Amino acid sequence: MSFLKSFPPPGSAEGLRQQQPETEAVLNGKGLGTGTLYIAESRLSWLDGSGLGFSLEYPTISLHAVSRDLNAYPREHLYVMVNAKFGEESKESVAEEEEDDSDDDVEPIAEFRFVPNDKSALEAMFTAMCECQALHPDPEDEDSDDYDGEEYDVEAHEQGQGDIPTFYTYEEGLSHLTAEGQATLERLEGMLSQSVSSQYNMAGVRTEDSIRDYEG
Repeated sequence: MSFLKSFPPPGSAEGLRQQQPETEAVLNGKGLGTGTLYIAESRLSWLDGSGLGFSLEYPTISLHAVSRDLNAYPREHLYVMVNAKFGEESKESVAEEEEDDSDDDVEPIAEFRFVPNDKSALEAMFTAMCECQALHPDPEDEDSDDYDGEEYDVEAHEQGQGDIPTFYTYEEGLSHLTAEGQATLERLEGMLSQSVSSQYNMAGVRTEDSIRDYEG
């Protein structure tokens, strides 16, 4: 495929964690051949016997897992989902985006399957990928709801320091109201008491008192 390129394999300088020879690479159901998978801290790379291959950046990898479901694929493998397009599909996706802007919200997805000849190496491959992936956290997954207000220092307040929130009883709260505030409160209480007493004088409404009078 056209996206395969020639490049030197990652070494110790790039934090190579796992090197798995005789590993078949499959992209979206199409076999790319058998080569060596390199799991390094910087990137995930695969190279065939001729030196052609590809690299995947960890921020683009949305999922990786060991697949042992032989119904999904006839051999156990390391499954990797990438938010990108490769090969001929990448050219097609560019053409479609130019013709139709309605698919801008649809993220491209590519499915890789790395099938080692030695399936007992799958656990080590998966563990190495987990360790390398953890070194490249997705910035969108970080908590964006940063608290901009003043931090409440519990330890300082327990030692009698800092501004402790003040709470009042009903009577204490009244004493802190201004004259205008007290007048407003009294007016609201008067309106509330009138509203409560009026429910017994509503025409056509059978309150509990009216029901007792009627039954008596």
